[in-house]
Order: sequence, then C-alpha cells, then structure tokens
Amino acid sequence: MSSSFDRYQKRKLISSYVSVVISIALVLFLLGCLGLLVINAKKVADYFKEDVTVNVFLRDDAKEVEINQLKKSLAMAEHTKSVTYVSKEAAAESLEGEYGEDFLDFLGTNPLKNSIDISLKADYVTSEKLLEIEQELSAKAFIDDVTYDNDLVELMNSNVKRISFWVLLLSGLFTLIAVLLINSSIRLAVYSKRFIIKTMQMVGATKRFIRKPFVWKSIQLGVIGAIVALIGMAIVLCYLDRYFPELELLKQPILIVSLFASIFGLGILITWISTYIATQRFLNLKTDQLYY
Repeated sequence: MSSSFDRYQKRKLISSYVSVVISIALVLFLLGCLGLLVINAKKVADYFKEDVTVNVFLRDDAKEVEINQLKKSLAMAEHTKSVTYVSKEAAAESLEGEYGEDFLDFLGTNPLKNSIDISLKADYVTSEKLLEIEQELSAKAFIDDVTYDNDLVELMNSNVKRISFWVLLLSGLFTLIAVLLINSSIRLAVYSKRFIIKTMQMVGATKRFIRKPFVWKSIQLGVIGAIVALIGMAIVLCYLDRYFPELELLKQPILIVSLFASIFGLGILITWISTYIATQRFLNLKTDQLYY
C-alpha cells in the first residue's frame, strides 16, 4: 500500500515538474520569437526602404563626360547604396518585354531618355532627405528631371513608426505576461509542498536551509525550460533564413547570441525570484493558514 502511494506521489511530482518546464518553455519561446521580431524589425523596414528608387532623367544633349562624373559622384555619395545607368535603348527593350509589343515601330522614334537609377540607404529614405537630393540634382543643367514615389515613402515611414510602437508595446506586455505565468507555475509547484515546508520549519530547520532545495530545483527546471525554448527559437530562425534569405537573419551573430543568452538568463532569473518569493510566503504562514 505504501509502495503504491509512493509511486503515485512520484508520478504526481514528475507531472508537476513537466508542467512547470512546459510553461516556462512556451512562455520563453514566445518571448524569444518576439525578441527576434524586435531585433529584425529595422532590418525588415530597411529592406523595403532600400527598394525605393530615385530616377534621374538626363537631357539628350548631356555629354558623356558629365554623365560619367555624375555616376562617380553618386556612387561615392554617403546616401547611395547603388547606382545603375539605364540607356534609352535598354529602357525601350525593358518596356517591350513588359508590355509585349514594340512601341518604337509605332512611334518611329524613341521618346525615352537616358537615366540613372539610384538606390538609397534606408536612413536617407525620408521625404526631407529625398527633397534635398532632388534639389541638388535638379540644379545640374544636363539633368532633365528627378522622380521618386514620395507618397509611398511617406506611407512607408508612417507605417514603420506605427509598427515599431506596437512592437515595443507588445514586447513589454509579453515580458510582463511571461513573468506572471512562470511565477504562477512556480507558486503552484511550491504550494503542493507547503506542508513539507512547514514541517521542516517546525523541527527547527532555518528558512535558508528550507528554501535552498526549492530554489535549486526551480533553477534546474528553468534551465531545462530555457533550453527547450532556445531549441524552438533556433528551428524558427533556420526556417525563416531558409525561406527569406534576403533578410540575412543569420548574418548578425552577436545580436542572436545576445538574445539567446538573455532568454536563457531570464528563465533562470524569473524562476529563482518566483521560488524565493513563494517559499518565503509559505514560511511566514501560520500552520492553520496552510489549509486556505
């Protein structure tokens, strides 16, 4: 009979530990995924910003020396990511391939202009900086026109600010939820041993002596839960890098290692603090209060 009861208690204890580990792992995994989103939010925003192109159309009488000098100066400018020269012939071929018909046969002449397409660095894709670049280029006599989609730029920057705000808000909210959920799981695990705690206290054990095994066990569970969460995060990271290689998620090892270390440390820290507070609470209760 005693052996059967011991087995039941052991299974109950293991079940309690497993539930705590799962709770810790799930919460840390969600928090880690949100962390991945936060550290890559700027990279994703920059990727779309740098897709905006500034088109510089040249006059037909522009000299080759002037065009070459402009290309070199643009390539060396701090705001430039890449510069591409597009001749009127290449532009005509591109339009022909896009629309499936040769409009030159109909018009008899090529109305297009030679142009330079400028891809800017993300920090310079703002309405103010683009206006400065436009004014600087338009001052050159051999440049006919400078065009870019200003409405798209304004919409993009507005959405980036809005999304960044909500991501930061969700980060704080998820961190709070993570602390509360892990704390709740730890408190339930300690609650099941409240009578053992009080019995040890009644026979003369010090609070530190009683608290130590509970804190150590919780830290072990926190480590296991954090490792499970990190494995899940690594799988998600590899999946995203495989299907979205343009984001270059694995090319920032310092940030990734820092995030993984933070999640691991957070799992240990939260379980340690939660266990300390929970055991202290039951240590301070009177015997008759343990039944409520």
